[in-house]
Amino acid sequence: MDRRQLIIGFGALAGLSGGLAACGKGKAAAPLKVGSQRGGTKAVLIASGALEGVPYRIEWSEFPAAQPLLEALGAGAVDLGEAGDAPFLFAYASGAKIKAVQAGRSGGRSTAILVPRDSAVRTPADLKGRKIATGRGSIGHYLLLRVIEKAGLSPADVEVVFLSPGDAKAAFTAGSIDAWVTWGSYVALARLHDSARVLADGEGYLSGNGYEAASVKAILTKRPQIEDFLRRLAKARRWAAQNPDAFAAVLSKETGLSLDIARWTVSNYKAIPVPIDETSVAEARSLLDHFRAAGAIRSELDPAGAFDASFNAAIA
Repeated sequence: MDRRQLIIGFGALAGLSGGLAACGKGKAAAPLKVGSQRGGTKAVLIASGALEGVPYRIEWSEFPAAQPLLEALGAGAVDLGEAGDAPFLFAYASGAKIKAVQAGRSGGRSTAILVPRDSAVRTPADLKGRKIATGRGSIGHYLLLRVIEKAGLSPADVEVVFLSPGDAKAAFTAGSIDAWVTWGSYVALARLHDSARVLADGEGYLSGNGYEAASVKAILTKRPQIEDFLRRLAKARRWAAQNPDAFAAVLSKETGLSLDIARWTVSNYKAIPVPIDETSVAEARSLLDHFRAAGAIRSELDPAGAFDASFNAAIA
C-alpha cells in the first residue's frame, strides 16, 4: 500500500492542527462523533489506513440502517453520518436539521427487490396485491415506488410493510412476506446464502448517490474536524474502488460477514466522491416528488437547503 495515498501532507496537517487547537483553546477539543452503517464509513476508513495521524478524537456509533443513523444525527447524538440519497432527503424533508457535506456516486445495482427463488412473482407487475417489506423512507422504499410506477401499478396496489433490515430478513426467510427491497450486504446475503432471486435492481432507476451528512450544529462548531474527516474519507473511497479485494478482506474482518458476501458488497458498491452541485439539487427534487406523489411525505420543503457545497474541496 502506498503510504503517500493514506496521509495528509505535513503542511496541511500542521494547518489543520492549528485550526483544531483554536477550536479547543483552553480545553480539550470536542470529539468528532461519527455514525456508520454496518460495513460503511468506518470500515472503508480502517481498510484504507486513511485514519493514520488523525489529530482529534473520533467517537464511532454503529447503526443497522440509515433511518436510525439519521435520527441520531438530527438529535445531535452524532455529528456526521452516511446515508443514501432517499433516506437523507426523507429525513431532511421531515424537518431534520442536517445538510449533505460530501457526495458519492455508486450506481444502483446494490439495491434490489428480492423474491424467493420459487416465487410465482416473475415481473414487477406480479407484485400487485403482494406484501413487500422495506424501510420507511429508505432507498429500498424509493426503488419500490419507481419500479411499480413503471409497471403501471400505484402504491395502493401493493401492501408495504415497513421493517428494519434484520426483521425484514427474518420475515423473508420465514415466508411471511412476498418480497423484500433492501441494499448492500443484505442483498448479498439473501442471494448467496438464501437463494433469493432479484426481481429488479436499481440500475436505471436510482442515481446511486449517497451523502455524508452533518448536523447544522456540527458544521458551525466543528468545521476543521469535518473538513479533515471528509478529505480522508474521499481518499479512502478512491482507495476502496481501486483495491476491492483488500477492502473486502478488511470488511469481512470488521463486520463478521463471510468473504464471499464482503466481495459481492464491495463489487456492487463503489462510492466515488463527486462534487455537490446543481445536479444534486435537481435529482433531489425529482426524488422527493416521487415520495410526495406516493403520499409518503407531505412536506414541500425545497431540497436546495439540504446541501452544503462549501466542503467540495475535500474531494480533490
